[in-house]
Amino acid sequence: MSLPTLFAPIADDMKAVDAVIRARLDSDVPLIRTIADYIIGAGGKRMRPALLLLIARSLNYQGTNHHLMAAVVEFIHTATLLHDDVVDESSLRRGRPTANAVFGNAASVLVGDFLHSRSFQMMVETGSVRVMQILADATNVIAEGEVLQLLNVHDPLVTEERYFQVVRYKTARLFEASSQLGAVLAGATAEQEAAATEFGRRIGTAFQLIDDVLDYSGESDALGKNLGDDLREGKPTLPLIRVMNVGTPSQQALIREAIETGEGDFAAVAAAIRESDALAYTRQRAVEEANAARHALEAYPISDFRNSLIEFCAFAVNRDR
Repeated sequence: MSLPTLFAPIADDMKAVDAVIRARLDSDVPLIRTIADYIIGAGGKRMRPALLLLIARSLNYQGTNHHLMAAVVEFIHTATLLHDDVVDESSLRRGRPTANAVFGNAASVLVGDFLHSRSFQMMVETGSVRVMQILADATNVIAEGEVLQLLNVHDPLVTEERYFQVVRYKTARLFEASSQLGAVLAGATAEQEAAATEFGRRIGTAFQLIDDVLDYSGESDALGKNLGDDLREGKPTLPLIRVMNVGTPSQQALIREAIETGEGDFAAVAAAIRESDALAYTRQRAVEEANAARHALEAYPISDFRNSLIEFCAFAVNRDR
């Protein structure tokens, strides 16, 4: 099932969010407008905004702050991507050259800073201390996740526990905040807010796990990124960690060298991953997370919005990009 089909119940809301994004990206500084237009033109799944909207609508929210907050989480996500691409020296994202490859590292970092500061301007407009607390905490944890990932780079001894800590801090945290915000805006009960938080954390983790699978099993054109980028950056993702745990001595030596140097033979590493159970193991962990996310939704009333959230759990683990 495609994302437009999944998000059909909130199609009008998504259009409203896009309008907010374009309006709030405006700036008197020409370079900011240029890079912002480039980023918007690159597209993106808009998953985090969509989850916020679906959670809010599933609890019968009728206001407009969900559009504003959906744009905020997309800005925070985009700022993180801009900074990530500079740190990782990436050259391709969503099938196009990265902003840093086109405009340079300095401009990308500074526009990322602009998006963060604009996000905080926007969240203040809700007048909700609770909303500001959730987003302030989330951005802080995401930053911690970035640093934790940096500490793991080129370290072949990274454990599954350390890996999952980075995933939950760096990737899942914004999914979690997006879902929680949808519940808070809708005046959810404590049980419903906790369920939304659990859903976001679990589905965000599942999404990252499948990203790690696709890095060794997908097609670069479909993914919109260079296959093997994580390996070249020395990032020990779960498929690599799994081979280090259960592979043959020669496979472990191959993975260790690849992580340490970032210059390993990608074809040989991919073969070692396929010859072990690494991809199946990683995918199964993603399925477990998605199932837990779906279970959390039992706290929500039956509706088209909840159905879309349930279908999103399947999409997260069955996608090819």
